[in-house]
Amino acid sequence: MNIAVCIKQTPDTTTRVQIADDGASFVEDDSIQWVINPHDGPAIEKALQLTEAHGGDVTLLSLGPPRLEKSIREGLAMGAHKAIRLHADRTPDDPMATARALAAVLQEGDYDLIFTGRQAVDDDNLMVPGILAQALGLPCVTAVDDLTIDGDAGVALREIEGGRERVRFSLPAVVGTNLRMNEPRYPSFKGIMQAKRKPIDVVDAQLGDEQLVIQTLSYPPEKSAGKVFDNGVDAVPEVVRLLREEARLI
Repeated sequence: MNIAVCIKQTPDTTTRVQIADDGASFVEDDSIQWVINPHDGPAIEKALQLTEAHGGDVTLLSLGPPRLEKSIREGLAMGAHKAIRLHADRTPDDPMATARALAAVLQEGDYDLIFTGRQAVDDDNLMVPGILAQALGLPCVTAVDDLTIDGDAGVALREIEGGRERVRFSLPAVVGTNLRMNEPRYPSFKGIMQAKRKPIDVVDAQLGDEQLVIQTLSYPPEKSAGKVFDNGVDAVPEVVRLLREEARLI
C-alpha cells in the first residue's frame, strides 16, 4: 500500500503560550516545545502497521516553515519512509488554505490511503480531513477508532455521539484518526539514525488567498479566589446557597 500521512507541528499541550504584540498571534520563541500533533501519532502508527502487513511506503506531509523538519524527522524515525515539507513562512490559520495546499501535492501521488489526525490541538477546527477529501474527490471517514483493509475497501469503526458505528468505504480515501486508535511506537535508536538519511523533499506551498484570518487573541479570564469553610457540616446550607445563587450549578 502507498500511504500518505498529513501531520502538523503544534506546541506541546503543557506550553504556556504568550500573545504577541500584534494581538493576533502568539510568540514563537525557545520557550515553546514543538511536537507532532497528538492526534497525528496514531495516524503514523496505523500507516506503518498497514505497510508492514501489506507492503508499501509511508510518506509524511507537513505544511509550514523549516522548524517542522524536527517533527518530520521524528515521524521518519518511527519508520516512515520519506517526507515532503510544503514550504510556507507559517502554518495557515485557514483550514481551506491548508487543505488546498496539501491536495495540490497529494493528487500527484498514487496513494491508497491518506491519513490525518482527527483534529489539531492548537486550533481544534476538525475541518481539514473533510475539505481535503472534497478537494481530491475521495471518500472521507473521520473520528476513526479502528481500521481494517478488506481488498479494495476499508472498514472503519468510528466514534459518533452516544456510541460507535461501523462503516465500509472504497479506496482510495481520507481517514481522520482518533487518539484511541492505537499507542504510537517510540523511535528506536536505529530508527533515529536511519531518519537522518531519509529524504525530505521541499516544495513551495500553493496556499492562495486565506479566507479565515485571526483578528484577536485573548487570555481566558482569571479564576476568582476560592472560598474555604471551616465549620464542618454547619457550613452545608451556606455552600448549597452559594452553589445555587452564585455559581448557579444546582
